[in-house]
Amino acid sequence: METYLVGGAVRDELLGLPPGDRDWVVVGATPQQMLDAGFRPVGRDFPVFLHPDTGEEHALARTERKSGRGHRGFVVDADPSVTLEEDLQRRDFTINAIARDARGNLIDPYGGTDDIERRVLRHIGPAFAEDPLRVLRAARFMARFAPLGFSVAPETIELMRRMVAGGELETLVAERVWQELRKALAAPKPSAFLSTLRASGALAVVLPEVDALYGVPQRAEFHPEVDTGTHQELVSDMAARLAPGDDMVGFAALTHDLGKALTPAHVLPKHIGHESAGLKPLARLCERLRIPTAHRRLAEAVCREHLNVHRLAELRDDTVLQLLERCDAFRQPGQVAGIALCCEADKRGRLGSEDADYPQGPELCRLHAAAAAVNARDLALAEGLTGPEVGRAVQRARVAAIAAARTLRRPG
Repeated sequence: METYLVGGAVRDELLGLPPGDRDWVVVGATPQQMLDAGFRPVGRDFPVFLHPDTGEEHALARTERKSGRGHRGFVVDADPSVTLEEDLQRRDFTINAIARDARGNLIDPYGGTDDIERRVLRHIGPAFAEDPLRVLRAARFMARFAPLGFSVAPETIELMRRMVAGGELETLVAERVWQELRKALAAPKPSAFLSTLRASGALAVVLPEVDALYGVPQRAEFHPEVDTGTHQELVSDMAARLAPGDDMVGFAALTHDLGKALTPAHVLPKHIGHESAGLKPLARLCERLRIPTAHRRLAEAVCREHLNVHRLAELRDDTVLQLLERCDAFRQPGQVAGIALCCEADKRGRLGSEDADYPQGPELCRLHAAAAAVNARDLALAEGLTGPEVGRAVQRARVAAIAAARTLRRPG
């Protein structure tokens, strides 16, 4: 019975990254031996146990045999005779198939350390194609590791293309797609997730609304990058820079311009009304992937209002209040900061604008705080108001508070 540290913990240590969760593989043991040693069983599909002291996961070494379509169509064998090399072989990428023994020695039968030095994400073998979720995992790993200089091996991209063409990705359940997307949006470079999926043809399958943005032109005076898909990649990376680790801001930034894919050809490169047009494809995406309500609510507000926030200095005081009310800012005050960050990401996610100032973001938060400070009860008591009069008085007071707090106004 031998125990090895495996997977991401070993990989990240070799990359010099902060340690995360540690996973272990146990070779030469039976489930009963694990139970006798005090481990707690938690695995549903294969034998996984929690260490009685550390709580860390220990999985019995296992092999897997494809038995059906999809990422769950496998028969697992966790016999004590399964070797460490056989267990590592069933993993996805060489950099994830490195183990460390109790004496600190590395076991690396598939060249993972060499690929870490080369900064290459490479699949281990043909069994990679048996699990369609690995296409999304490849893209998600690139969102994390592209800033370190990683690229996907050409043969891995080619295998991913064949998997997509074979229809395997259509078997993925919404929850698993969202799980990978969510992690990618919280990573440092979400654009690498999009570009990797697009290179394999998978973006059109899992996020067709986003894939449709590529090749759609915009006005060069506002968007020097011209291509809307390129703009979206820049916006997603800027959102990750402004709100690191925040997948809710990342999702709203990802979906803010979906309406541009629907602009009639004779209108291009203008995109009149793309904000409202984007709400329908956003709703379809959210329904299909079962996006959490809070993420959907922020995305809808950003999609609908981002141009209004950009021209905040031009809006009348009462129009600013209406904008805040449409965003449910007084019942969901946390949304305002997210809207401001997404709009800043949109404005700075353009070639040459990466370091541009965006005073509209702080201004929106300031005007919301001023309006939210109006207390309906105090107002009613002070003026002796009741019923509908209170609501009208609150509206007037909030408009006055916004007027007093403004620092951005277009001259004249």
